Amino acid sequence: MSFSNPLPDSIWQAVLRRADTSPIWLVGGAVRDAFLDRSTFDADFAVDGEARRVARAVANELGGDYYDLDRGRGSGRVLIELGGSERWVLDFTVLRGANIEDDLRLRDFTMNALALSLDDPKRLIDPCGGLQDTRAKIIRACTDQAIDDDPIRALRAVRLATDLGFRITPETLRLLIPAAGSLSKVSPERIRDELLHILAGKKPASAFRSLDHLGLLGVILPEVTALRGVAQSPPHAYDAFEHSLAVLDHLARLLSVLGPNHDPEGAFDMTLAEVSLRLGRYRAELDDHLRSSLTSGTLVRQLLLLAALYHDVGKALTFEVGDDDRIHFTGHEGQGAALVRARARDLRFGVQECERLDRIVRYHQWPGALEKVDLMTRRMIYRFFRKTGEAGIDVVLLSLADRMGMYVPPVPQEVWERRVELGRALLEARFDGGWLEPPRLMRGDELAAILGVEHGPQLGRMLEAIREAQAVGEVQTPEQAVALARDMRDGSVGSTAGDDDDPANANTVWNR
Repeated sequence: MSFSNPLPDSIWQAVLRRADTSPIWLVGGAVRDAFLDRSTFDADFAVDGEARRVARAVANELGGDYYDLDRGRGSGRVLIELGGSERWVLDFTVLRGANIEDDLRLRDFTMNALALSLDDPKRLIDPCGGLQDTRAKIIRACTDQAIDDDPIRALRAVRLATDLGFRITPETLRLLIPAAGSLSKVSPERIRDELLHILAGKKPASAFRSLDHLGLLGVILPEVTALRGVAQSPPHAYDAFEHSLAVLDHLARLLSVLGPNHDPEGAFDMTLAEVSLRLGRYRAELDDHLRSSLTSGTLVRQLLLLAALYHDVGKALTFEVGDDDRIHFTGHEGQGAALVRARARDLRFGVQECERLDRIVRYHQWPGALEKVDLMTRRMIYRFFRKTGEAGIDVVLLSLADRMGMYVPPVPQEVWERRVELGRALLEARFDGGWLEPPRLMRGDELAAILGVEHGPQLGRMLEAIREAQAVGEVQTPEQAVALARDMRDGSVGSTAGDDDDPANANTVWNR
């Protein structure tokens, strides 16, 4: 197990220049991952001085963004993009204790209680035997008080065990269970960040299942555990809780197969191989979408996976058995959207992130409706993306995993081919179909002046009707646009943005 510098030289040198006045150590996971020869884009620094001042200086030099991480503990975060593809997260915290050894002993797990001085990087500082535990693939608390001192470490232990394939020692495992009673004392921001780390891993469903076994999942995401025991009618093979975890697991695997670096393991799964064959042409576009962020560095991929976990939480509130003796969940999409938005707000997600989660959950049934119509028209596709916006891509991907999660694998071939073909048609329209965003033929003030109408809802409906008519090929010139709007004004035609082709009115069962 050898060591290689885990940081790009530009970051190393920028931090090293601040070590002249404040001793700085690279600590924790970045050091551990260097010995494991794992790539990382997160680095933690302990600063014997004003950590936030150092963080701001590094952000300014490298052109990154600075955020206060925890003012009470004097810590700051820097977000940096290098080369357009690497997004680094650098956290700077004030040294705890009289020296670096004391600081490391106060950390969570021995494998994270490792440090390198920036001015002497060849000397490993390891007061807790962390390197030996790393070699043995063991997660061991530094002290018996480690979890009680900071209950968020219970979530971190599960995440690290899942991501690294390490084993939590029995002694440490016993320390995790009491954390359920203390997590309420942890700030929402820190719980959110730990959840995002879990969602960035390769096996988020496994991590959430482990948290559930420890009694921790219900504390942080109670809407999810409320699904336990909520039965579903065939063809569903699982209750709503197990279904949600299955969907999350399938989605993570599906995103891996559709990633820019093709996952060869997916080729041995015929269900995923079909996705790779039919949708693989959009790898680059999907990667750009999933790697984008709305605010503060949270990736769309992470939001999509969280929405997958929450997509059916409304079923706990809408369960009913109909006259047909089947179970129905009428309106569960709207209920679920409200629940995920509220939870995201409580966890201090940004406004745009809350809106994205709401839209994914609210419209996750639409692909199923479109699948049932005899002929999916351009108008239907246009309205799908008009309603969902950028979240439409996420809804398509979730719909594939949702279908997989209904069955004990494999999905019946005919069922799966039909869903994949729907996904292909929608993604083709989104990525190859310039017709979804037709050029503007006329400004609102121009149309208002020609027709003598006031600015307001009526004018907005006219403009949207023109845009939709352009998308479906019914309007191509400004004159045709004015004629359509005039007919709407005079009442000779209704808005073409009506409900006739709306998926919500298709011949389908929405509450299946």
